[in-house]
Amino acid sequence: MTDAAAQGAHRARYRRILSFAGREFLKIWWFELVLPRFGMSGIAERTRGQRMQHFARRFHVLAVDLGGLMIKVGQFMSSRLDVLPPEITKELEGLQDEVPAVPTPEIRALAEAELGIPLERAYAWFDETPVAAASLGQVHRARLSALDAADTGLEEVVVKVQRPGIGDIVAVDLAALRRVARWLTRVRIVADRVDAPALVEEFATTSLEEIDYLHEAANAERFRENFADDPRIDTPEIVWERSTRRVLTLSDVTAIKINDTHALRAAGIDPAEVAAVFAEVMFDQVFTHRFVHADPHPGNIFVTPVPSTSSGTQAGSGAQAGSGTQAGAGTQGRFRLTFIDFGMMAEVPDSLRDGLRTLLIAVAGRDSRGLVAAAQEIGVLLPSADTAELERALTALFARFGGMGFAELSTVDPREFRDFAEEFGDMVRSLPLQLPENMLLLIRAVSLTSGMCSGLDPAFNVWDAAEPYAGRLLRDESGNLVQEFAGQAMDTMTTTWRLPGRIDRIITRIDDGNVSFDTSRLERRLDRLEGIARRIASGVLFAAMLIGGALLVPSLPPLGITLICVSVLPLLHSLFAGVRRRSR
Repeated sequence: MTDAAAQGAHRARYRRILSFAGREFLKIWWFELVLPRFGMSGIAERTRGQRMQHFARRFHVLAVDLGGLMIKVGQFMSSRLDVLPPEITKELEGLQDEVPAVPTPEIRALAEAELGIPLERAYAWFDETPVAAASLGQVHRARLSALDAADTGLEEVVVKVQRPGIGDIVAVDLAALRRVARWLTRVRIVADRVDAPALVEEFATTSLEEIDYLHEAANAERFRENFADDPRIDTPEIVWERSTRRVLTLSDVTAIKINDTHALRAAGIDPAEVAAVFAEVMFDQVFTHRFVHADPHPGNIFVTPVPSTSSGTQAGSGAQAGSGTQAGAGTQGRFRLTFIDFGMMAEVPDSLRDGLRTLLIAVAGRDSRGLVAAAQEIGVLLPSADTAELERALTALFARFGGMGFAELSTVDPREFRDFAEEFGDMVRSLPLQLPENMLLLIRAVSLTSGMCSGLDPAFNVWDAAEPYAGRLLRDESGNLVQEFAGQAMDTMTTTWRLPGRIDRIITRIDDGNVSFDTSRLERRLDRLEGIARRIASGVLFAAMLIGGALLVPSLPPLGITLICVSVLPLLHSLFAGVRRRSR
């Protein structure tokens, strides 16, 4: 393709993305904002399911035709089983495996240009049929040469080759997304809550890192070190001698895809157990290692059966880091989770981790006040927010829906959700919310995790996964609190030990006449307080005489009227006694 033809294709791609987004924005604006203002919200509600399905189908076609970052967006939506309706997730789930492959001659040419030698010299064997085609690259099986196999201890490998021209495609997609983000800044309800341009820039940084395979290889090594002693987790080994920015060679770890429930059951593995272990592992990444796989869709996670030894124990088992349960316990076949594709990783800074710890403990404890405090600590909820109503809404939410899994929530009468939204919707929409930095990838990881677990186990309950981990975090917090109390106690003991000597020195100075006291200000304050107390007493006396006189008027008129009249004296004292004092 000539440069002019490539530029023309890129311009057409850019216009197609913008025209699609523009049409969808207009439809949402018409059905969700305009029609309800004219009392026709019923039309929007009746057609919402059909409109969502049509949207998903149109986006499916767009993503498959264009590829690139559009596939990433579709994969994200297809995994949101917990919040997005099935009309969207079902239509887009095929995007995980529907990316068209690049013709092998183009892949071969790129790989040879990167490695600097023909593939026949780089590998003993290279399968020209791809194992998988992803949005940014595709994977082929290969076998290392005898020399490389001797150096690395590996033989069977997979070679990940970047799609030709993907760098230009990513640049065009990011330009279109930046334009859409500028449109969103003109929608006040969005602009007040989300800095869309900042989010796109964060996504851009991640995307550019993802097409640098050397960066991905370094991430894989770090992730592998984090879980080196954890038998639940496995990662591929990197063959650095056959890796560049656009070609990555690593050990072949392909196994059962995590969402292939039929294959899991055939291997004697309970999908529900896989969901539980997967959730634990993701919690460990966030709170223990602070380095999170941000793209855990089904194509990037395998379940590898681990045969039992002759003694009946899991091969290679050991104490698990950060987990109180053994992977695969309760199933006939033991397993481990094998992560691949480390191009998209999320760093969790200390401040964000501390806020997330507080949030997790609050959610597990159904603590609405703690949840609000955590939202403020993370930075999602600005300090200026009026939190009283939010705490009331969260208390009501926990009381009605707390502890329910996604399957249980799906059985709740939709009218209950609608009533809850009507009661608290305006309050939530008025809150000054924002999405701080470092949150986009983390939210993506959490979203994909919750969707994956729901797909593996329809009865999966996020509370059950969170509570044990929250308990461990709470015990850690208690340990820190004990240390803090111990430090304070030591300071107190030190001060107490020094106190007699300090008192003795002060008494000596007083005896020597070296200490004088200025009590004039104290005396004035005492006089002022004494005056205030007298005025309060006069006010109480006035009220008592007035009420008593009013009660006595019907039975003893003279006495009652006298009390009412005399009550004027303490009233005058209460009102004007301070005037003379202040005039001094």
